[in-house]
Amino acid sequence: MSAHATLLMVNAFIGTAGYKKLYQGLGYTVVTEWSERKAINLVRKAPPAVIVADFFHQADFRDRLSNLESLLAAAQSAPATRILVFYEAAHQAVLDKVSSRLRIDAALTLPVQEERLRSILQAWLDQTPPPG
Repeated sequence: MSAHATLLMVNAFIGTAGYKKLYQGLGYTVVTEWSERKAINLVRKAPPAVIVADFFHQADFRDRLSNLESLLAAAQSAPATRILVFYEAAHQAVLDKVSSRLRIDAALTLPVQEERLRSILQAWLDQTPPPG
């Protein structure tokens, strides 16, 4: 098990931050970013083992379906990075459209079932090669 796998927590609106202690308890080094643009730069410079992000849709988005498409596009060039999104059940159809074009490894509806979250992250951590 890699005790130093990095988990990038991208906080927008829903609340991925509520699970920071869980992430750390599993052994992840947690990096928090509030700006999608800054998160994209981090992914390009040093791809994390995992990205956890809030997913949402607003009808007034002009050029995209969701808040995460730019970040997801950047993460496609890092195939070893796992992507987990939290979303409202009402956004399922939009999530399906986005995930048909861009890789999302797991998606959890809100409210998140903590044991399911723990299980996914632990499995990914167990699959992560040691750093170095």
